[in-house]
Amino acid sequence: MSTAQTADLVDFDDAIDRYDPVLGIEVHVELGTATKMFDGAPNIFAAEPNTAVTPTSLGLPGSLPVVNRQAVEYAIRIGLALNCSIAETCRFARKQYFYPDLTKNFQTSQYDEPIAFDGWVDVELEDGEIVRVEIERAHMEEDAGKNTHVGGATGRIHGATHSQVDYNRAGVPLVEIVTRPIPDTKGRAPEVAAAYVRTLRDIFRALDVSEARMERGNVRADVNVSLRKDASAPLGTRTETKNVNSFRSIERTVRFEISRQAGILDAGGAIVQETRHFHEDSGETSSGRVKSDAEDYRYFPEPDLVPVAPSREWVEQIREGLPELPAARRRRLLGEWGFTDLEMRDVINAGALDLVEATVAAGASAQSARKWWMGELARTAREQDAELDALSITPAQVAELQKLVDEGKINDKIAKKVLTKVLDGAGDPAAIVESEGLAVVSDDSVLTSAVDQAIADNPDVVAKIQGGKVQAIGALIGPIMKSTRGQADAGRVREIIMEKLGLS
Repeated sequence: MSTAQTADLVDFDDAIDRYDPVLGIEVHVELGTATKMFDGAPNIFAAEPNTAVTPTSLGLPGSLPVVNRQAVEYAIRIGLALNCSIAETCRFARKQYFYPDLTKNFQTSQYDEPIAFDGWVDVELEDGEIVRVEIERAHMEEDAGKNTHVGGATGRIHGATHSQVDYNRAGVPLVEIVTRPIPDTKGRAPEVAAAYVRTLRDIFRALDVSEARMERGNVRADVNVSLRKDASAPLGTRTETKNVNSFRSIERTVRFEISRQAGILDAGGAIVQETRHFHEDSGETSSGRVKSDAEDYRYFPEPDLVPVAPSREWVEQIREGLPELPAARRRRLLGEWGFTDLEMRDVINAGALDLVEATVAAGASAQSARKWWMGELARTAREQDAELDALSITPAQVAELQKLVDEGKINDKIAKKVLTKVLDGAGDPAAIVESEGLAVVSDDSVLTSAVDQAIADNPDVVAKIQGGKVQAIGALIGPIMKSTRGQADAGRVREIIMEKLGLS
């Protein structure tokens, strides 16, 4: 076996000290159109295998493609959101290669004439640092079908006894976004890669061009990594890890490839330009096939499709109709809510931005919304190993809970009890408080009786208070709260104690 395959891994920090990593990322996003890119087959997820197809999807002889206008519009939306220039004319090409999921033996894509080019996007890291990623191109193409390899231990073709092909995905519209080399990331390379893909995912959702669910493969990243001696050296040979579909896996892919490539270079070996596969169980990558260069695909213009020439008027209409993009929205909300930069970053990193915004829209203050989602609810999510938005509570219910506190109907301690019951499916906060008698006790006759009993039971505490240690009142309030199951109005209890002891 070659040195390239047997070299030991180098510690990540050690590799970063001695080599300069350069990234390149290709992101594929499936567009949420009603039909496929070049035919009228429905663009749906999880249909029975080979039912969402037409002769064009299957590449049958005599079938001809027709471009999906909505897919072109979505591609232009993406290009504009990424600060790209939009081509006045572009065309499709045939990318030639044989694989069972492409019955035509070619993929209809774009090569030297993409719909969008020369763009950029600013990526914010967890500590607020901004990294600008330059976009080389964003082009339209069709997805391939899905192969399922059966009989092996890994689900991959190696060791499988046979394979099954589902052509439902064949022809689904894709936009592929290709970066220029991303230098100067050093030890933050894994974080930059994941943050970039997360930024694109958020943009796709804001544009409403895709559900952008990575677990469904709506968004997939091909992660290119190369190493060089220092920033002044030529780019090293890259590897391309294909179809990485989670942010954590993207980070792990970059870390592993940097360590693996550093080990090969330290041992005097050479990096092989190849595609690789990421293994979720081990966090490692393995070799796929030698990576082809563009000329190996024998691109030539698609003869069955005319060039796409979006008018400038149409492009400007699309630009004017773009929604507020995530970065601009975050800046606006930061100003409206009065959060510190750190508070805002914490909310964003926790995936709570939409939840806090919806809770504020339902009537809560921004600070109280942040308190609940970043406090008790975040703790619950961690305990359940779940995302915040998967919890069994809505922003409207959180706002209702806070309203009960603001109105003095419950206190914070009771609110936490009510929250637990809401999460358990007991109903809305107000209904729970009503049905279970959890409202704060503010009846003076009830509270006065409880205060009298506490004073009678604690003469030593009373003496301290009357001797000038007013803070000792807490020792009386505690038993009163216990006798009322935590439902006494603590503020009113304090007032009554002061009155009884002649300290008002």
